[in-house]
Amino acid sequence: MHDFIERITAYVHWALFLLLEALSGFLLFQYNHYQGSIWFTQANTVAAQVHEWEAKALSYLRMPAENAALVRRNIILQQQLDILRHNLALAGTDTTTLNSQQPMASGQWSTIEARIIDNSVRKRDNMIVIDVGSEDGVAPEMGVLSGTGVVGIVSGVTPHHALVMSILNSHSSISCRLRGTEYFGYLKWKGGTPLRAYMDDVPRHAHIKKGDIVETSGFSNVFPAGIFLGKVAEIKNSSDGLAYELEILLSTDIANLRHVNVINNLIKEELDSLVAQ
Repeated sequence: MHDFIERITAYVHWALFLLLEALSGFLLFQYNHYQGSIWFTQANTVAAQVHEWEAKALSYLRMPAENAALVRRNIILQQQLDILRHNLALAGTDTTTLNSQQPMASGQWSTIEARIIDNSVRKRDNMIVIDVGSEDGVAPEMGVLSGTGVVGIVSGVTPHHALVMSILNSHSSISCRLRGTEYFGYLKWKGGTPLRAYMDDVPRHAHIKKGDIVETSGFSNVFPAGIFLGKVAEIKNSSDGLAYELEILLSTDIANLRHVNVINNLIKEELDSLVAQ
């Protein structure tokens, strides 16, 4: 106890000094207009800077949700634009196509926002894991899109996660067409670079040039028609020489994805039952 009192006594002059400094500062700024205005200005500057840092921190924390919402909106806008372009290209010969397709904003399709938690692009059969599952409404054979195009198809689900077969998978086959035409084929990946795939079964009489747009055909009930897949980079002959094989520069860089949307065709079961008949 004696040592404790000695320690307090040893530092009491410092405590008294700090108390008097604080009191003198208060009196200085309280009763002197000029010094008070300087203090008020500086205090506001510091407070503003602190609020700015706080706003940036909160904005950063909200970025994942905002990014997911932007991806969904971008998917809808892109699909509407792609369908409009396709319909305008066909309108000169068949005006009935203007009302033949429903955009994703219509009641036929719903979307579920998701975040990628595991991804691969260097394997032969690449898969993606997303953070939504059956409890979120996800089921096998639902399509997965990013803001730039097709990502893959759901192949399996658990209550809180889903496994997606990436378009960078040797078993992936996406029904596609050349925009502005009725030439169809299938988009497949043969390995190698994650930015290139191939469209096969394009007839020899098709008029094709580099830069032509490749989009989903809408025939599979998994993806709506008109979703951007990529552009024609090279035109080659098929192995049997009876058709063209097109090398496609993909629109989506799978390796750099973070947010995607799972899309659900709300009338898929009805359409599938018709096919089964």
